[in-house]
Amino acid sequence: MSSDVRIRRFTAREWPAYRALRLRSLADAPNAFGSSLALEESWAHELWMARLMAAEVSGRDCPLVAESTAADGAMLGLLWAKCDADDAGIVNLFQMWVAPEARGRGAASALVDEALAWARSIGARLVQLGVVVDNQDAIRLYERKGFRNAGVPAPIRPGSALLEQAMQLAL
Repeated sequence: MSSDVRIRRFTAREWPAYRALRLRSLADAPNAFGSSLALEESWAHELWMARLMAAEVSGRDCPLVAESTAADGAMLGLLWAKCDADDAGIVNLFQMWVAPEARGRGAASALVDEALAWARSIGARLVQLGVVVDNQDAIRLYERKGFRNAGVPAPIRPGSALLEQAMQLAL
């Protein structure tokens, strides 16, 4: 990872910054996520606050932020790792995104590395994610980290022509 980017966990009090970064990601890459900008913009502030507050105490969530080490400390990317609702031995990765101005600086790789380290620290046996099939940069990143395709591509959202490939990594 480049020395100008660091990875850390979001804290509950940072919900406004998390909200802003998440909405920026949805605006920048509307076809990369199962959710939409319109939907998440409509969420009450209390929901955003509650998500990070719950993550801080649950032991089942690891919301990560990539930020600049420069004086501005700009938030440049995010990734949310979460234990599966049905099996705590499985960690799902969601919301992976890096700002255009930070791409190619190692932030995406560092975010995934930190999420995998967290998954190992809680004793997970499997990490899984979904990636849009035409996002070759992301697919190559996940393959370099050891992820492999799991199953066949499926629509990213009901009624969508965009296909998402499930990928898994056994720990």
